[in-house]
Amino acid sequence: MSEAVSEEHPRPPELDAVFHCSEVRTDGDRVLYYGVSDVSERELTRRIWPAFRERGYEVQVVQTDTGLDVVVARPFSNGLDGIPWVNLGLLLATVLSTLFVGATAWYRVPFEAIRANPLAMLEAWPFTAAVLGVLLTHELGHYVMGRRHGVDVSLPYVIPFVVPFGTMGAIIRMRGQMPDREALFDIGVAGPLAGLAATVVVTVVGLSLGPFPAPEQVTAGQYIEFRTPLLLELIADAIGQPTEYGRGQTAHPVIMGAWVGMFFTVLNLLPVGQLDGGHIVRAMVGERQETVAALVPFVLFGLAGYLYFVQNRGINDSVGLWAFWGLFSAFIAYRGPADPIDDSAIDPGRMAVGLITFGLGLLCFLLVPIQVSS
Repeated sequence: MSEAVSEEHPRPPELDAVFHCSEVRTDGDRVLYYGVSDVSERELTRRIWPAFRERGYEVQVVQTDTGLDVVVARPFSNGLDGIPWVNLGLLLATVLSTLFVGATAWYRVPFEAIRANPLAMLEAWPFTAAVLGVLLTHELGHYVMGRRHGVDVSLPYVIPFVVPFGTMGAIIRMRGQMPDREALFDIGVAGPLAGLAATVVVTVVGLSLGPFPAPEQVTAGQYIEFRTPLLLELIADAIGQPTEYGRGQTAHPVIMGAWVGMFFTVLNLLPVGQLDGGHIVRAMVGERQETVAALVPFVLFGLAGYLYFVQNRGINDSVGLWAFWGLFSAFIAYRGPADPIDDSAIDPGRMAVGLITFGLGLLCFLLVPIQVSS
C-alpha cells in the first residue's frame, strides 16, 4: 500500500520546471509523483530522465484514469540482484532438452538406451554445445552492450523445447529506458554480429568433423531437409570442405548449431517491433521504422502465397513457416518499437555497420529453409 514520501527521495528541479506536482507517494521502492505536465509524456521523460538517472533512478510517465500524469521513479540497477535462479533453471532444462533431442534425433541413440542409462545422452554434447553456444553468444552480445550503455537488461533466458533442436531460442529483457538511438543501435546490432561470429566458428568446426552416417529415413528416401544457406556455402568454400556428401552420409550434427544460428539471425533481423532488426532500423531511420514494420507481414504472407500458389509447395515446405511469421510479425509490429529518449540521428559509421549487418542476414536467408524430400 502506498504511503507518504519522505524528503530523502529525489525531487530534481528539472521536474518542477515542467511538472506541477500535487502529491508524492511511495509504493515499495518506487516513488510516484502525481500532477499535471506542461509538456507531452515523451518530452517530459526526455527532460527529467538525465536528472533522475544521476540520482540512481529510472523514470517513466503514465496517466491515471482521472487524467493525472504520474512520474514513476524506481532505483536503477546495473548489476545482478542475487543469484539468477530462473535463468539458471531454464539453462539447465535447455541443456537437458538439447541433449535428449540431440541424442535421439541427430545421434540416433535408442530411447531404450537412454531410459536404461540417462548418461547415454552425453553422446550429443557437441550438438548441445554448438546450438547453445550460438544462441547464448547472440544474447550475451545484447547483454554486454546493454550494460555498457547503462541500460537495465537481464541475463539471457534460454527456452527448452522439443524437436528438432531442443530449444526455441533465447531472449533477454530490457527493463529500463533507452537513452538514445546510439544505445538502441549498439544493443540491437551486437546480438546478430556476436551470434554470427559464433556461427562461423561452429560452421568451421562442424565442416571439419566431416560426414556423419545418415539416418535410415534418409537412405530410404523420406526425410526433412534443412537446406544450406549461402553463408554456410561460402565458409565451406573458404576452408575447402564439401556441404554435400554421398548416399548414406550427411553433415555432422554440429553443423545444425550453425544452421540454427543463421536461421535465427534471419528471423531476428526482421525490422519490426522489439526484434533486433526493429531496434536497428528504428535507430537508423527514426520513427519511419513503423512504416517499414507495417510492410513486413505483407512480405512474409507474400512469400507463403508464392510458395503455395506458384511453386505448389505444401504447408511443411516453409509455407507454414512464413505464414506463421507473418502473423507473429503483425503482432509485434502492432506493439511498436523501442523509443529512445534522445532521438538524435546516429553517425555514418553506425549506418554502415547496420547495412553490413542486414547484408550478412541476406546471406543467411533461404526462401525454402526447410522442405520435405522424398
